[in-house]
Amino acid sequence: MSAQGAAAGRPSGDSGEVRLWVCANDELGPGTASALAGHWLDEHELATADRFIFERDRRQYLVAHVLVRRLLSLETGVPEALVELRRSDRGRPSVRPPDGGWPAGDGPLDFNLSHAHGYNAIAVGRGRRVGVDVERLDRVNSRALAGIAESFTPGERGRLARIPAGEAYDRTVLRLWTLKEAYAKARGLGLGLPFDSFGFVLSENGGVAAFEPPADDPAGSWWLLVLEPEPGVLVSLAVEDGATPMTALRLHAGFPWRPSALRASLHPGDPVPLLAPGTLSAAALPVTGAAPNRPHHTEPLRSAA
Repeated sequence: MSAQGAAAGRPSGDSGEVRLWVCANDELGPGTASALAGHWLDEHELATADRFIFERDRRQYLVAHVLVRRLLSLETGVPEALVELRRSDRGRPSVRPPDGGWPAGDGPLDFNLSHAHGYNAIAVGRGRRVGVDVERLDRVNSRALAGIAESFTPGERGRLARIPAGEAYDRTVLRLWTLKEAYAKARGLGLGLPFDSFGFVLSENGGVAAFEPPADDPAGSWWLLVLEPEPGVLVSLAVEDGATPMTALRLHAGFPWRPSALRASLHPGDPVPLLAPGTLSAAALPVTGAAPNRPHHTEPLRSAA
């Protein structure tokens, strides 16, 4: 299919928009997921699905990958079964460009998938890298979260040490963990990027006040956000500022039988301010004012019908 034909099938919008879809497994019945998978998934995906021992894990995989192909079809205009995926040495998938390349002005399409305990999150952007991670607060126990926190920077651990054990502590660890996962996935590095090599300062209103990038991304310009689309379900997103500014995040819910199931629209301010290298390597917290907190302006839109 030509680039022009592919472009005709995707939702209207500009290359500064990023779309985030959140879909529970229950949105797609087991029989429907298996039937669509049989028509849409490639040999690699079907072979992977067949290797799962437990049916719940197989179902999670099938729903997530059927969802990916449906969204990529909506974005490119290419039928789901004909969307060609490539995988990096680290296993990160990407979309093969259509014949003739991507439409002028759009830039290459990037997407990222995360799924956990019955929930799926997929971020799609053009001309910029995206990473997403979803976790459920009720499915990660406090002891496991305390162990995860040991992989954070000394500065992050110092802040966590001031929070009493309980839901506030668990939620803070989960916010940091999903942010780190989202950033590492956007970079295409996954577990290859040590979690103590970069860090975040969280703001009191649930946002990200500042970011200390790893040594190989000293001037990184990222928009970072943690959402809670359902109670206890945290979704973190890392979006590269890119050659053109990010203009909006469109949050969609449910399985995309139709191109739009818009729940809300967020309009970002500036990318998250950078901290000086090594700031979070010390046990002390960054001093107030070391990195100005430029708030991200958000504008909720109507709920989708």
